[in-house]
Amino acid sequence: MRSFIFLISFFIYLVSALHLEVPALPRPDPVCIRDFAQQDQMVVVNLVTDGRVGDGQQLDLTITDTLGNEHRKQKNIAGKVKIAFTSQSHVAFDVCFTNKQDSSRHIKGQHLARNIELEIESGAAARDWNAVQASEKLKPVELELRRVEELTKEIDDELQYLKKREERMRDTNESTNSRVKWFSILVISALIGLGLWQIQYLRHYFKVKHII
Repeated sequence: MRSFIFLISFFIYLVSALHLEVPALPRPDPVCIRDFAQQDQMVVVNLVTDGRVGDGQQLDLTITDTLGNEHRKQKNIAGKVKIAFTSQSHVAFDVCFTNKQDSSRHIKGQHLARNIELEIESGAAARDWNAVQASEKLKPVELELRRVEELTKEIDDELQYLKKREERMRDTNESTNSRVKWFSILVISALIGLGLWQIQYLRHYFKVKHII
């Protein structure tokens, strides 16, 4: 059975809050939320779950990116959990939950599940601005300007990344078109050459046999 994966694209600078219900099963499939991060960008994952350790369910958490890097793996989580990591490149990452049912404590007909409140912050939104204000002694207006400045820089970096990616895709398309064009010319030339050779061969054959 294929994994249940919710592909949710968040606007990269907004706080994302989700409420999930992950059912407890003997052989559970992971329930995943996908988000995106820029290179060298801090990502903070905050989650709150109901239930407790030892209630007949084992909720495991794994955070991996599409490049195969594992940023965090925690087993049997409950209550409040906060995880922070820094992305190594422009990449999508998956926050996956697996809720395994304890068969020895399961009652027939009983529905077991964990409710999760998930919040993902990245970039400027993930910074502790209260700590920044205290350490640098900034006024509220200065703090807000600082926050806007960092958000603007992140937007500019993302636009530059998208521009470079578009340029690479355009160069790849142009290179592919050029190769296809020259390959087509080569094939046509080879077919024409083969046809002329066959004509000459047949003419020579018929002359040797005195047919023509």
